[in-house]
Amino acid sequence: MEEYDVAIIGGGSAGLSALKKLSDLNKSAILIEAGDRIGTKNVSGGILYSKQDPHGRIYNVEDVFGPDFVSNAPVERLIKKYLLHATSKNKIFTMDLTPLHEYKTNFGFSVLLNKLNPWLAERASESAEKQGGGIITGVHVSDIQWMGDKTIIRTNELEEFQVNSIIAADGVNSEVAEITAGRDKFKPDEVYFGVKVIIKLPENIIEERFHLNSSEGSAHLFAGDITLNHIGGGFLYTNRQTLSLGAVYHYDSLLSNPVTPAQLIDELIKNPLISEYIKDEVPIRRDNNDLSKEDQLKMQLSVSKLIKTYDELRYKYFSKNNVELVESGKFRNIEDIKSKIDNIRKDLIEKYGVQFVNNYVELEYSAKLIPDGKRCMMKKPYYKNILFIGDAAGRGIFIGPKIEGLNVGIDDAVRASIAISRSIEKNNFDSGYMGNYYESLINESPYTREMNRIDEDYITLFLNVAGNISMDSVDPLFGFGLKLMKNKRLRGIALRLANFLGYDKVLPIIESKKTYVQIPILLANRLGSIVNSSYAPVIPPISERIAKLQYNDDSESHITVEDKRSEFMKKLILLCPTKCYSLEGKDVVLQHEGCVECGTCSIGTRWRHPKGEKGIIYRYG
Repeated sequence: MEEYDVAIIGGGSAGLSALKKLSDLNKSAILIEAGDRIGTKNVSGGILYSKQDPHGRIYNVEDVFGPDFVSNAPVERLIKKYLLHATSKNKIFTMDLTPLHEYKTNFGFSVLLNKLNPWLAERASESAEKQGGGIITGVHVSDIQWMGDKTIIRTNELEEFQVNSIIAADGVNSEVAEITAGRDKFKPDEVYFGVKVIIKLPENIIEERFHLNSSEGSAHLFAGDITLNHIGGGFLYTNRQTLSLGAVYHYDSLLSNPVTPAQLIDELIKNPLISEYIKDEVPIRRDNNDLSKEDQLKMQLSVSKLIKTYDELRYKYFSKNNVELVESGKFRNIEDIKSKIDNIRKDLIEKYGVQFVNNYVELEYSAKLIPDGKRCMMKKPYYKNILFIGDAAGRGIFIGPKIEGLNVGIDDAVRASIAISRSIEKNNFDSGYMGNYYESLINESPYTREMNRIDEDYITLFLNVAGNISMDSVDPLFGFGLKLMKNKRLRGIALRLANFLGYDKVLPIIESKKTYVQIPILLANRLGSIVNSSYAPVIPPISERIAKLQYNDDSESHITVEDKRSEFMKKLILLCPTKCYSLEGKDVVLQHEGCVECGTCSIGTRWRHPKGEKGIIYRYG
């Protein structure tokens, strides 16, 4: 039987960081990933932060992957603006929260994980192979058992093998936790549900529309009527040549007021501010029924080819890399490219009757559960010789507009690697030695402090930002509370009391429909400006969104419905983002083929990840 010191289960940014760090500590480790390639199972909002904190050391991505990370990694845009938009129909009130975004921040980049994680994997694998380790993709862990002093890992694809320790980096729906009973499943009030679409838009248009310089980006949060009366909100992040548009809501809020995830996205798209942000000139084909079927097919092929060439040239032309087309010898100069684009456009209109209209272009639809660290962070993030990191340990920072997850997982990964390295050197993987030491390292993390306590400096910053807003005219009681909190002495007393009572007592007051829905609507109505859209977005139906997704289907379902008539299962008919559940008679039945592995149904089912290389294959993440 093969034997390893460490097996890392899960090839996201946290797992890859653990592999890189262990290798740099001269320890041999293998990483097991179920996807056929690194990055195909990963989804994030997402912003990757690098942070600093006066209360302790934070291990950032550049600490693990080198100081050249910023200059070499395939990140999208450096986020320089952070705005919150309160919405009420076509009235928008905007608050600049950039000081909150910059708080303790070295940098924050928008990222797409299908681009970033393979880059991380290349560097982690290079280091790991020097130590006799590496990355194995397309493998799904099916069981973990202890036989005396041996830990045996079984998979669907490989012969079983033995390890001395395990790092569980397999996400919020951790199967390691499930099959070992290492922790309970997270409850609906402990997680958020997120749904996202990637929208295509040329690079220069993004910069012009969002008033950005080259490589700079902006983040936009949304609250108010756009939430459809749920606790949470929307987000829009600028990438290089795409936008990440999504919604994140308390899962229990969705359970109490079920709507389809597609509706949450559609509500964002229909908002006039967002529809103007995402609009582009889109070609619409026209069928010519006067032609024979053979001629129609020929015309469709010609139009498809022309539109593809048009899109490719247009996106190159509107990018910083447009000179590459000239350097390749295909065009004499930039003006030559523009002339070619104009000629293709003219042919499409005059020869084939194609219309160019204002609309937007969706590239990918995705969904996932997100742990709320304030509520579900594992107090003891280990079980026997397994260390849990990142989402698998329920660790994430979600406090109003403060949204961080990727950086927390990377910090956890380094701490787990340090703990395991120490255990390898002492040949002691007992939970009392390795687990307790890892717990002490995790408790030293400033991120753990943020998940346990309200940060007075952050609250002070928020009060400074909100200081110029006439809250009394919106909500007298809320305005009075803000005035009281501006008194440093009273604020200190209030926060000490809140931290004494704990998040579980305070959060229901802070995170409420009043905060996320009612007050933003009042702000928009009384202080906002009218924004009108220049077009009505044509939103694709859910069937079209699912049809665009890529799958490697497995004939055997990875999900088993145990109670087909429960109230929870009935709600999944609406809540499943790809409509895998339907009602037949009185029973809720599952069609697993369209599953995006978000785990929305995991609370009420026997839920597993698909076998290696099977299931969803994200292209953006």
